[in-house]
Amino acid sequence: MLRFRGKDVLRISKYNMLMFIILGLLGLGISVGYLCRHVPAFKGLEQSISYTIFAMLFIFGITIGANQSLLNNIGEFGIQAAILAICGVLGSLVASFIAYKLFIKKGGLNEK
Repeated sequence: MLRFRGKDVLRISKYNMLMFIILGLLGLGISVGYLCRHVPAFKGLEQSISYTIFAMLFIFGITIGANQSLLNNIGEFGIQAAILAICGVLGSLVASFIAYKLFIKKGGLNEK
């Protein structure tokens, strides 16, 4: 907790601390990956990303299936999840279209 003039300015909960640790590990991983991008042993890691994502989704599915309260309210959560998924897909499509128009169509990546 950070105090300024007798008032709490910054209070970091355990949840926020975990978030900072995760983001720090992500930043550390990006730094190590950048520095070691020419190391041959790191080239094979790109292929393992898909398998890692599949395993995480499988474990996530097991967790959802084991949560009885979530399964009891699947109708309520299902509508919200569908709306979020549709908005996420539409947002990705719009962002892809904008990136295509800005960078690819004008020859931005291959242009000298």
